[in-house]
Order: sequence, then C-alpha cells, then structure tokens
Amino acid sequence: MNLLTLFLSALLINNVILSKFIGMCPFMGVSTKLSSAIGMGVAVIFVIFGASVLSWALYYYALVPLGLEYMKLICFILLIAAFVQFVEMFIKKNSPALYKSLGIYLPLITTNCAVLYVALDNITQKYNLIETMVNSIAVSAGFMLVLVIFATIRERLAASDVPEAWKGNPIAFVVAAIMAIAFSAFAGLV
Repeated sequence: MNLLTLFLSALLINNVILSKFIGMCPFMGVSTKLSSAIGMGVAVIFVIFGASVLSWALYYYALVPLGLEYMKLICFILLIAAFVQFVEMFIKKNSPALYKSLGIYLPLITTNCAVLYVALDNITQKYNLIETMVNSIAVSAGFMLVLVIFATIRERLAASDVPEAWKGNPIAFVVAAIMAIAFSAFAGLV
C-alpha cells in the first residue's frame, strides 16, 4: 500500500510540472504537437528512470562508502549527461523521425531539472531501490501525462479562434494554470 500511495502521490498530487513547476522548458516547447509530446514523454520516462536508478546505485555503492556524499550533485549531473547522450544516440539510430521531431529538446533533457530533481529527491527522501524505481516511474509518467494532455489541448487551440493577443504562449500559460488548478483536486486522494 505504501508503494501505491507513493505512486499516486508522485503521479497526480505532487505532479512535477503542475505542483512544483519543474521541467517547464520541455513542457512549453514540445507540447505543440501530440506526436512530439508522446516521444518526449517516453524519452523522459526512460531517462528519469535510468538516471535515478543509476544515481541511487552510484550514491549508495560509491559515494557513501568513500565518504563523498557531498559530491552527489556533480556526480549526478555527469551521470545524467552521459545517460542522455546514450539515449540521444539510440533514438537517432533507431527512430530518425522521432529524433528530428524532438529537435533541440532531446539534448536539453540533460538540462531538464526534473531529471536531476528526481535523482536528488530519491536520495533526500532516503528511498530504497524499489521506492526509487516506483517514484521515478510515477514522476516521469506524471510528466508524460501532463505533457500529452497539454499537447492535445494546444493542438485544439491552434485550430480554434483565439484572439490575436492570446495566441501562442499566452493562452498556453492560461491553460497550464487551469490544469494546475484541476490537478489540485487530487490532493485528497491519498
């Protein structure tokens, strides 16, 4: 039951985008097309999960035994950068269309603060490996859920009659605020 609570909390209640406002750059940048949002969401799930598990192992099996816990930020940044480079090369080779549609946002996953946030939060919360895995999947799935919902809304807005002053990012920020309010209704769930 504890893992289910952790999962629902990270997925809906403490959504990394709508409650913590972390990861806003890809949220606003890749959400104009549903296909790009899905591709970015899958890449973020893979990167957050992989980087979190690797960071957890690095922290508990290398940094703690050597007394280098204070180096976690630098080590996690380097680990995430290397991991994202691996994912980028994999997508470029196996799905050139997805690689082209993600454009500059794929290498920017390296600087997506949500990836580093999850890795650091797992250590700060003192999660074990299973809890780290559940939290990482839930946070990244929540990221993808919100990204896909937002992309769907933005595609509909692009085809709608929106006043000129509200076109583009202004209406997108209004929709994001309404989504944050809507997701706050999940607060009593767990």
